[in-house]
Amino acid sequence: MRDPRDIIIAPHISERSMMDMEENWYTFKVAIKANKPEIKKAIEKIFDVNVEKVTTNRMPGKKRRMGHSQGRTPNWKKARVKLAEGDSIEIFEGV
Repeated sequence: MRDPRDIIIAPHISERSMMDMEENWYTFKVAIKANKPEIKKAIEKIFDVNVEKVTTNRMPGKKRRMGHSQGRTPNWKKARVKLAEGDSIEIFEGV
């Protein structure tokens, strides 16, 4: 298994992710090649919590322009993690 810090890149903060925290769902940006069991083990190891469910989405990159030149932002993967009752992650509490 890869290092958990290589799988979990960063927490994903958005309006929806903040509303989901009330129902014990947390959202993270993860490595593109990470699968659900790897994500579950990485979250449990890093934050010392019990994970009930993991859902993933592949987010497409967007076109960006600056003057005449145009480019594209990279594709990325998002994982929503449901924690067991009574568990929470403190990294989101200060946001």
